[in-house]
Amino acid sequence: MGEVSISRLVQGLPLAGAYIAGTLPSLRLDHLSGDLAHWMWGFTDWLELLADTILIAYVGTVLGGLVALLLSFPAAATLAPAWIVMPVRRFLELLRTIPTLVLALIFVYAFGLGAFAGMLAIAVHTAGALGKLFAEEHENASLAQMEAVRAAGGTWTAQMRFGIFPQSLPGVLSYGLLRFEINVREASVLGIVGAGGIGEELYKVISFNYYEEISAIILLIILTVACVDLLSEKLRHAAIGRLEAAR
Repeated sequence: MGEVSISRLVQGLPLAGAYIAGTLPSLRLDHLSGDLAHWMWGFTDWLELLADTILIAYVGTVLGGLVALLLSFPAAATLAPAWIVMPVRRFLELLRTIPTLVLALIFVYAFGLGAFAGMLAIAVHTAGALGKLFAEEHENASLAQMEAVRAAGGTWTAQMRFGIFPQSLPGVLSYGLLRFEINVREASVLGIVGAGGIGEELYKVISFNYYEEISAIILLIILTVACVDLLSEKLRHAAIGRLEAAR
């Protein structure tokens, strides 16, 4: 059932381990600098591709986050009538249901190879994922401030802007930065389908069995994602702390 086979797992684990071991470089203490230079021979080029990957994730997160924010207010059950909430929520579900790789394939076919397709794929999926989370933040907000703005003659847009958004802003920032961390990892593999970034180079070296280059690029991706995660976490805590202090 489900094609799960313990025997195949037991047989395959040594092969997987052998493949991973084959990608590791030969580092000797008496010739460490030379071995490292040989292992990381494409460091400069890979660094530029990593910068492209981060840029793809950043632009995709910003664009998707803006769309998500605009759609999150009519998607909140406490802020809009049901006949608006239902179609907006279904639309957001559609955006986040399609895998990012599939979206990248579609945009590569439509717009050609490159970072633009990857950015669009991340933006679309981010809009669907963050739209739901932002809407839930709005639903948890107190309606008293919104009613005060409405009593003063404010439009529905003004009620959202001055009555709801200031309350949900900490959660919106937190989810947005968390999504950026996720998108950096997503962008690292989108190059497999030709959507730019370091993933394209990784797919190339895997295809040509350049074993040591595989481990070098994967190590750089891991370090980059770890640094982005740490930076994003600090920014998230700092931003939320300032917002809470300003209240």
